Amino acid sequence: MKELSLNVLDIAENSAKARAKLIEILITEKENVLTLVIRDDGCGMEEEFLKNVTDPFTTTRTTRAVGMGLPLLKLEAEQTEGYMEIRSVSEKVDSEHHGTEVKAVFHTDHIDFTPPGDMVSSLVTLIQGHPDIDFLFRYETEKGEAECDTREIREVLGEDVSLAEYEVISWIEENLREQFTLI
Repeated sequence: MKELSLNVLDIAENSAKARAKLIEILITEKENVLTLVIRDDGCGMEEEFLKNVTDPFTTTRTTRAVGMGLPLLKLEAEQTEGYMEIRSVSEKVDSEHHGTEVKAVFHTDHIDFTPPGDMVSSLVTLIQGHPDIDFLFRYETEKGEAECDTREIREVLGEDVSLAEYEVISWIEENLREQFTLI
C-alpha cells in the first residue's frame, strides 16, 4: 500500500468484522523507528489460522481467496529491516480475554519506508463506518502526541448521539488535525 494509514484502515476493518467492541491504534515515532500496534477485543484467531495468516492465500473473505492486508504490512516492515508480529487468542480458547494484536516496526530512515499518510482520514472513516465500536487512537512523537478516545466522547455526548452524526465526526476530524499540527 502507498501509505501506512491504508494498512491501518484495512486491519482495523478486519477487527470490526471480528466483532471487536474496542479497537486500539497506537503509533509511536521516536528517533528513526515507527512502531504501529493495532489491538482489538474481537473473536481472535484460532492457532492454525494464525500460523498462516501472513500467507496471501489465507483469508476469511468469501468474495475472493486472497487477503493481502497482513502480508503487505509484513513486507513493508521487513523492507525497512523492521518486523511484524501477531498475537491472537480465540474466543473459543478464552471466552473473556480474546482478541488480536498486530505490531509492526519500521525504520523510517530506510529508503523503502512507506510514509504514514493521512491517519486522521483513516480514523474518521473507521469511526463513521462503525459508530458503535470504540476506538482509542494515539500517535506519539518526540514533540508530543495526538489522541482520540471515543469512549470519552460518548461520555460527554450521551448514548442518544451517534458518533457518525455530521457535527460529531466533523469535530473529531478537526480536533485531530489540530493535534497533528503540534506533533
